[in-house]
Amino acid sequence: MAWDQSQVTDASLFIVLCADLKSWEYPERYWVHAPEEVRNFMIPAIDDYYRGKDQVQRDEAMRSCAIAAQTLMLAAQSMGYNSCPMDGFDFEKVADLINLPEDHIVTMFVAIGKGTKEPWPRPGQLQLDEVVIKNTFSEQ
Repeated sequence: MAWDQSQVTDASLFIVLCADLKSWEYPERYWVHAPEEVRNFMIPAIDDYYRGKDQVQRDEAMRSCAIAAQTLMLAAQSMGYNSCPMDGFDFEKVADLINLPEDHIVTMFVAIGKGTKEPWPRPGQLQLDEVVIKNTFSEQ
């Protein structure tokens, strides 16, 4: 499913991050301990924001899993481990393997462990001014 990549076959800890695309439909569970005034505002606002907007739902799921992955990777690094985010695999086969519910998606893998060899060198990085836009995009 991941073409025998060593990050998958040799990792000490291998995490498949998945997202529930419909988690927004049950916001009460996230706001149960919030003050009533906050709950009364947030619960209907969440419904208004996500209902009927499949792309927004998917974008939020991907963003949330990316934040979780980065947090895992930073925690691993702080403990002296290496980590690697991955998306080079067959998403459908992985979903089948883990019996993923229909309203969920596999977002990425995170492999964690001690490195067994030096990573391949990066082929080159873009210049900062190619990836950081200040204030506005210039006219073309």
